Amino acid sequence: MKSISVKSLVKEFQLEVLAGGDELDRTIKMARTHRPGLEFIGYFDFFPMERVQILGKKEINFLKQLNIEERKERIDHVVSYHPPCFIVTSNQDGLTYLTKFCQEQNIPLLRTADTAVDFIAKVDNYLTRKLATEIAVHGVCLNVSGIGVLIRGESGVGKSELAHTLIGRGHRLVSDDIVILKKLSHQTILGTHNDINREFLALRSVGLLNVVRMYGRKAFQDESRISLDIELTKWEKNDLNNDLELKTDYEDYLGVQIPRIEIQLQPGRDVAGLVEAAANNWYLQQQGYKASAEFMQRVQWEEGDD
Repeated sequence: MKSISVKSLVKEFQLEVLAGGDELDRTIKMARTHRPGLEFIGYFDFFPMERVQILGKKEINFLKQLNIEERKERIDHVVSYHPPCFIVTSNQDGLTYLTKFCQEQNIPLLRTADTAVDFIAKVDNYLTRKLATEIAVHGVCLNVSGIGVLIRGESGVGKSELAHTLIGRGHRLVSDDIVILKKLSHQTILGTHNDINREFLALRSVGLLNVVRMYGRKAFQDESRISLDIELTKWEKNDLNNDLELKTDYEDYLGVQIPRIEIQLQPGRDVAGLVEAAANNWYLQQQGYKASAEFMQRVQWEEGDD
């Protein structure tokens, strides 16, 4: 199971360390955070203690309204479950007992100036990406007119050269050669680089290019949701290759079905133009329009007139 350290969280969000500074190597393995509300009144049956615990104004104000003994008891019970860390939002103070028990139990107590709502949204998004299940695939990932496209094919088929042509047409490179696919939800696959190949494009006979240095920031995008899977294959004579798109093919990545099309290569074909057309056609389909459906409808009308 993937994990990140509390230290990474502190660095990413510039959190203030109030207690447990020697325990920042503690690991976080769950993507979503938790606000311990019911737990402070003694209900622990479904307490997700493995999650980062967020203490907003509601939780802190509730604790401050208790008498000293009740406050100590409620805080002690929650801290004793040893979650990865506690994060207090809105720069709240008056955390004497919370600081004391976190220090005794060696649990990091952190603080941010963000409100609970804003901080939870940011940290949940960050943890989801960092802890997502991922695989590496051989191919090229681009953002074509705002649509994430994964281009696959045998080594030497021309994937990187195609990517270079598309970049020249104003589209953006995400990753070349090795594409990291992350599962963010049951229907979302995110494509990104592996850090080492960030911004680089390898072209046979030319060498390694830094697309940002050569073409500017507009030529690169850090990540993109994968909406279309395109496989480049050798030209097969007399193969109709599903010209009317009567049936959509899919490729499975980590349990998520991504629409797949095959583009056969032949000298003289404008493959970059075909990729653009495929991306734009996918977009129209998401808007409810399908060219093949309209075409078949016209055929049926024509037959009906006869």
